[in-house]
Amino acid sequence: MSNLLYTIAVILVIFWAIGFFAFSVGSIIHVLLVIAVIAILFRLIQGRSL
Repeated sequence: MSNLLYTIAVILVIFWAIGFFAFSVGSIIHVLLVIAVIAILFRLIQGRSL
């Protein structure tokens, strides 16, 4: 389950980077970034390394 969270976080960060630098989609890209950061923080709080 935690590996899945990490994978989703990485995918969301990649989508954010593509959207931020290539397309000007709007605030939805930044929402994806926030979700990715929350997933990474959740994993760190659980005590597992990245």
